Amino acid sequence: MVNGLKTINRQFNNLINCFPKAIIFVINIFNFENKVYLCALNNIIYMDNGTKINFLIQSLPRGSVLMPSWLLSQGYSYELQQIYRKSNWFKSIGKGAMIKSGDPLVLTGALFALQNVENINIHVGGRSALEMQGFAQYLQINNSITTLFVNSKTKLPLWFEKNYWNTKTKVFRLSLFNNETLGMSDFQDNELIMKISNPARAIMECIALCPEKFPLSESFELMEGLTSLRPAKVQELLENCKSVKVNRLFLHFAEKISHSWFKYLDISKINLGIGNRSFVKSGILVSKYKLVLPKELV
Repeated sequence: MVNGLKTINRQFNNLINCFPKAIIFVINIFNFENKVYLCALNNIIYMDNGTKINFLIQSLPRGSVLMPSWLLSQGYSYELQQIYRKSNWFKSIGKGAMIKSGDPLVLTGALFALQNVENINIHVGGRSALEMQGFAQYLQINNSITTLFVNSKTKLPLWFEKNYWNTKTKVFRLSLFNNETLGMSDFQDNELIMKISNPARAIMECIALCPEKFPLSESFELMEGLTSLRPAKVQELLENCKSVKVNRLFLHFAEKISHSWFKYLDISKINLGIGNRSFVKSGILVSKYKLVLPKELV
């Protein structure tokens, strides 16, 4: 027994000498059925620049939200993740989500994780997406609330709903398109990238909220700034849009403003439904699109 312990101690000291910068956790040596066992209660984590934890910490953008499933796919076992949390490398922000300790709660980091790991089609849209892409600056809008859009039946994880991110959010639940992946653009916020609505989709999302949750007049003003939309992309979105109201208002606004791209649209392929749609009690009928609107928008 004594000789066995001496052998183990010598091997263990050799291990430490090989890794002088290692953090060694508690080691138990015990005797069971006349055999000597060396048991590490936790893994050994090497803290030089070539280690897995240092590589992870250095490579992740500030504000990244980390999902256990993604970490597992990158070679970080659940046991190793637990060690990182206990060692204060990671901080839990709710069931199934972590951030690096010291990182702020950044909305972009959360959306990146939801979009790319959870495969949830949530995105910045509407007026916020237009602002981020420079299409609302002339209106001098200073809105501190970021508008998010998600499919009507999608359940968002509690870690996202319960945390306070670096910007206030308002979530709208819409199923506006047959193909919900249409009209998305990559947007980079510092080191993080997320999907947001392109300008054509964003203005359609604004119109979808009219008039109860978004002013008709503001939708029209935002449409005035969209001089460079690509007609093929607009056509595709309009043909996939499930809302007759959105299609009618979008086409009427674009035609009234006389956007150059409007003449390239094939209206015959767009669902405009039947019957009048009224947005004010005493408005004026736009017969072409069967819309009852305020006088200033006719």
